[in-house]
Amino acid sequence: MSRSRISRTVLLLLGPALFLLFYMISLQVQEPNMLRVLGVAAWMVSWWVTEAVPIPATSLLPIILFPAIGIFNISSAAAPYSDPVIFLFMGGFIIALAMEHNQLHKRIALKLINLTGTKPNGIILGFYLATFILSMWISNTATAVMMLPVALSIIQLMKTQNPFLMEEKGFKNFCLSLLLGIAYAANIGGVMTIIGTPPNVVMVGMMRQFLQIEMGFNQWLLIGIPLGVTMLALMFFLMNYLLFPNRMKNLTGSGEMINKQLMELGPMRKAEKRVSLIVVLTAAAWIFRGLINQQLGITFLNDTNIALIGGMLMFMVPADKEGAQKLITWKQMDKLPWGILLLFGGGLSLAKAMEASGIVEQVGILVSNFDQLHLWVLIAGLTFMSLFMTELMSNVALTTLFIPIVIGISSGLNIPAHLLVIPVTLSASFAFMLPIATPPNAIVFSSGFIKMKDMIQAGIILNLISVLIICLLTYTLVNWVYL
Repeated sequence: MSRSRISRTVLLLLGPALFLLFYMISLQVQEPNMLRVLGVAAWMVSWWVTEAVPIPATSLLPIILFPAIGIFNISSAAAPYSDPVIFLFMGGFIIALAMEHNQLHKRIALKLINLTGTKPNGIILGFYLATFILSMWISNTATAVMMLPVALSIIQLMKTQNPFLMEEKGFKNFCLSLLLGIAYAANIGGVMTIIGTPPNVVMVGMMRQFLQIEMGFNQWLLIGIPLGVTMLALMFFLMNYLLFPNRMKNLTGSGEMINKQLMELGPMRKAEKRVSLIVVLTAAAWIFRGLINQQLGITFLNDTNIALIGGMLMFMVPADKEGAQKLITWKQMDKLPWGILLLFGGGLSLAKAMEASGIVEQVGILVSNFDQLHLWVLIAGLTFMSLFMTELMSNVALTTLFIPIVIGISSGLNIPAHLLVIPVTLSASFAFMLPIATPPNAIVFSSGFIKMKDMIQAGIILNLISVLIICLLTYTLVNWVYL
């Protein structure tokens, strides 16, 4: 048996072995449920971290194991997989796929890049802004996948005009700043909306499940937009003036290349205009749903059904005059990340079991012994821990496991949950240091222009800046918006 096969087998058996260890210990105690749930968590975490089994498949374990060990019946174990927050994200995914299918996202990106001119830093800023804005509404992974080929074509154009550019430090810095910034802008833009990045959706579900607290789309914008804009500005300054200054002159031909791609798209088609209208109306409904409910005398309009209405309209509205084609068809749903939805469901089911078995309560009781710990130190410590842990594991898996514990800590110390949960959630999306930390990081790293030391150098500085900014935001805006 080869060494690689042995290691794969060991990683596969690690999860069940950890579960059996916890289960055997639980047979010796009076309250076994906490240890049994921890055994399920250990099994899931080991497979999530090692990916011995695909992450979405691992997320089905609660449905299998919780009824088997007497924590829930099958209905209770499966119920979190249909939580409203999962359908909120599904609706957002459908809207994003309609934008992608009709190439609206590409037009938006090219228009934004075209506005910033032909100076190197202007081109970089255009890419940052386009990535940043698009990742508010569509997957940061999809945004990075779309932006990378456009960026590489700019780089190729420059190399064609001057074959000796590759030897110049300024050109290398331009490439580093452009490509790394695409990944970082995608991560930053995602935090600005509830649907922009999976950890935000996990948080909304947990806050509803544990504390019966609804976190509205428009409320989150009051936090997400200032944070996103601040981080993007700091990132642009850091990348282009401190870490990787290029000091290059105007790039002739880059504007023509962008215009050529816009010409290939042609004039804005009816389908694009109709998708744009639905996106705008959906966003407006999210922002003004409270006012709409009040004016119409209704109460049923919420973030989830607004997202689903927007998604349904994409299947209903014709793409052209004939009406034979709609803005999106079910065939495009093959691209919908169903695995992420399963991951949400598995995480919510695990969190529900942690609450039902008393784990969250026990964490709160344990931490209450540290009531002399200053709130600033606690927020900074949890934020730092969340951010650097997510460099090594899925941010969805991390928030799924960490947020229930943080809620327990807030309960034990009698601290409003928002002050701890929000910074932990935000920091889980701000992993800039390693290619494995987020899909956008991995996507741009695959270009071949970025060395590991460059990503670590820029990423660790941005990570530390993020901890500081998130902590300051928690003490100011989070207090103002939610408390």
